[in-house]
Amino acid sequence: MPPPCLKGIAVFVVNLTYIKPLTEVDAHLEAHMRFLKTQFERGVFVASGRKVPRDGGVILARSDSREALWKVLEQDPFHRAGIARFDVIEFIASTVQPGFENLEAV
Repeated sequence: MPPPCLKGIAVFVVNLTYIKPLTEVDAHLEAHMRFLKTQFERGVFVASGRKVPRDGGVILARSDSREALWKVLEQDPFHRAGIARFDVIEFIASTVQPGFENLEAV
């Protein structure tokens, strides 16, 4: 199935930086993964993964607004438990590789 079109919807890069030890991260990882799965199913998240070195993660998200995205991110178990700092960056793609046209700004 092709990815949903993002035109007309803001795209965000969410940079998570762990502020707790990895033992606490791992204790909440399963719940965080369930949260991610739900947001992928809802079409909010486009891509996600951990950073190398493993000091956080990155989420590519789409939303009508930064405020609406924050309402979603506040439900993340990592956010609720104070495991990570979340930096949200709005992104406007002006040039993309073939196959990623759905990320281009209107």
